Amino acid sequence: MIISVEKAKQMIDVSGWTDERLERKLKAIEATIRKYTNNNFQKRAFRKTADIVGSLFVVEALSPFSIGDTIQISESAFNEGLYTVISASDDTFTVAESVTDEEDVLVTKVEYPEDVIDCALNLLEWDRDFRSKVGIKSESKTLSRHSESVTYEDSASMFNGYPVGILNALNLHRKARF
Repeated sequence: MIISVEKAKQMIDVSGWTDERLERKLKAIEATIRKYTNNNFQKRAFRKTADIVGSLFVVEALSPFSIGDTIQISESAFNEGLYTVISASDDTFTVAESVTDEEDVLVTKVEYPEDVIDCALNLLEWDRDFRSKVGIKSESKTLSRHSESVTYEDSASMFNGYPVGILNALNLHRKARF
């Protein structure tokens, strides 16, 4: 995951949200960032071929993965996607999600730069504060020399349900799509 639930709770007030809801939101934000940037943020130096037996990943040499790492499984018929490492030893590791037995899957560490994590936190704050107001039109209000105007996003300025203005911070990490 782009940032752990515990770290997100330390950085942003999401009181009233369950851990399951926060985890789901963080995964949705991660998917949006990966889709917007067309970047999988893989660290190819941390790549191994592994066999999955039960829920255990077995690698031939020393495993470069540690607890809490996000990994991406590719070249797999059953297990493609992102997973979180929950235990690791020299030549084995396990993930939090369920997997199907398979041989010779490609496992690569995924690591997000700090500015990408910061953007994810900004999207989470936006989700908390403005998600319920999307599409609602409001007029400016004036009351005794105090004026309040609210600008709401619409579908033309949104990407995957998030404002493009926030996602533009990720332009440095965008990759060409062919």
